[in-house]
Amino acid sequence: MDQQRRVRKAKNPDDPRADDHTPEELAIMERFNNPGWDEEETDHLVPMLPVAQLYARDVLLPHPPGGSKADLLQVLWCPFDHPEQEQWMPRTAVFWRSTADVTEILTSPPEPYAAEELYVPVPCVLAPEQVIEYPTPPDLSKELQEQLKDRSRWQAAGARIDAGFAPHLDSYYAGDLSVAPGWKTGGHPRWGYVDPWPRPCLSCGTDMDPLLTIASVEWDGGGQSWIPYEDETAAASPRNHVRDLARRPTAIQIADLHDQQIYYCPMDPGHPHRELMQ
Repeated sequence: MDQQRRVRKAKNPDDPRADDHTPEELAIMERFNNPGWDEEETDHLVPMLPVAQLYARDVLLPHPPGGSKADLLQVLWCPFDHPEQEQWMPRTAVFWRSTADVTEILTSPPEPYAAEELYVPVPCVLAPEQVIEYPTPPDLSKELQEQLKDRSRWQAAGARIDAGFAPHLDSYYAGDLSVAPGWKTGGHPRWGYVDPWPRPCLSCGTDMDPLLTIASVEWDGGGQSWIPYEDETAAASPRNHVRDLARRPTAIQIADLHDQQIYYCPMDPGHPHRELMQ
């Protein structure tokens, strides 16, 4: 059965479409429909969905854990909300593999009996592009934040700024120059939903770095500079669905169009990762 259709089925066993489920799946559905279901107990009952598969030949990845020759990063998630740091979002799993060791590929990988519709990615082929980012204003010193508001510094640098941004130069920097929106590896975190806060590794205490940003949108109307050339026509369309198809190719949505960020330990990427919603 097509995964997109199957995972979007209602979790109501009385639904006539439930006939498409196996007896084992129906039993699991009964457990999830029980108001007292135990999240930890049932986590292993739901197959995880693939979210991203990245090769070292295509994107810059951190050194793999344990000095291994892993050249493939795979990220999966449980397509249901989980309370992480008091933020409800899918729970992820990170795997480092060596492509040389992947000899058998499942033709029919296990799929969940149901899922939150907005957590079912539409399959996409990535076209990685390396860009330069700068920290967002909250990650800058107070002195640098004040300098961003000084128009004379922008003029001295020869920057051409739209008149509408003149009274809000710090917003122009944040939206058009600092952090790239969309799916990405590495880079700087985008703050806004929460303020910057320490992200120590739970195993060794080392400050963790961004590994992967899972974004609800690739671009928005606030930062025109980040819209890809191939999407400019769609971005200018008066039709919302045309713009949404271009800026949301995976069709996933984290909360109210937020990002889900995965952090790793630079001392040992094999240490447990952490997640944050932004």
